[in-house]
Amino acid sequence: MRMKDKIALVTGAASGIGKEIALIYAREGAKVVIADLNQQGADSAAKEIIGAGGQALGVAMDVTKEDQVEAGFVKVDQAFGGVDVLVSNAGIQIVHPLDRFDFAKWRTMLAIHLDGAFLTTRAALQRMYRQGRGGSIIYMGSVHSKEASLLKAPYVTAKHGLIGLAKVVAKEGAKHGVRANVICPGFVRTPLVDKQIPEQAKELGISEEEVAKTVMLKDTVDGEFTTVADIAEAALFFAAFPSNALTGQSLVVSHGWFMQ
Repeated sequence: MRMKDKIALVTGAASGIGKEIALIYAREGAKVVIADLNQQGADSAAKEIIGAGGQALGVAMDVTKEDQVEAGFVKVDQAFGGVDVLVSNAGIQIVHPLDRFDFAKWRTMLAIHLDGAFLTTRAALQRMYRQGRGGSIIYMGSVHSKEASLLKAPYVTAKHGLIGLAKVVAKEGAKHGVRANVICPGFVRTPLVDKQIPEQAKELGISEEEVAKTVMLKDTVDGEFTTVADIAEAALFFAAFPSNALTGQSLVVSHGWFMQ
């Protein structure tokens, strides 16, 4: 039980990668907060954990709204008494050429990935510092935190930014025992990626099969998608690491797509 009695809040956790992280944390003994835009989805994921004998709470949260983030963390305080682990996972994708990218959509992308990371980090740090027992903040980056791809200008920009944020949090949080790290997945077969495949096929004028094979997976060592379980294991590793030795780092989980 590597996370016994830890309190973990995961954003965007009603489905996909976030939900898998919440599930593995619960199995390892954590009290888990499922924060998501979709209250019904958050409640459903929390009930699944509770049904398996764990402790969980579903919270509606738009991570771009300061009042919703603050209200959500107050509910966590009331239910569990604080937070030890934050996984800033909420994100979306919009695929379009930069010269025709709508400014409002650009702002939406950066708000979810960067404003959301800032607002949830600030709320978590306030509690971690006050509690005096350290903590772990984990950002969901991407191979696009290291590389660039066609049609993804705001996504690449935001994911690069998360590495910078994690480095600052690692330095500021060190004296409080708070670590900060970034997980950088390759393509994970989630609804977010499934949505991209036909969009890219249309923009690039190729088949959906070719998008998967020659765009998404062409630089992997085995032509395989990364799984949500792969990412959840990395999130557990970061959250349960016992010292400040592992902080300010980014870990690429991508079937060798990007090698450092």
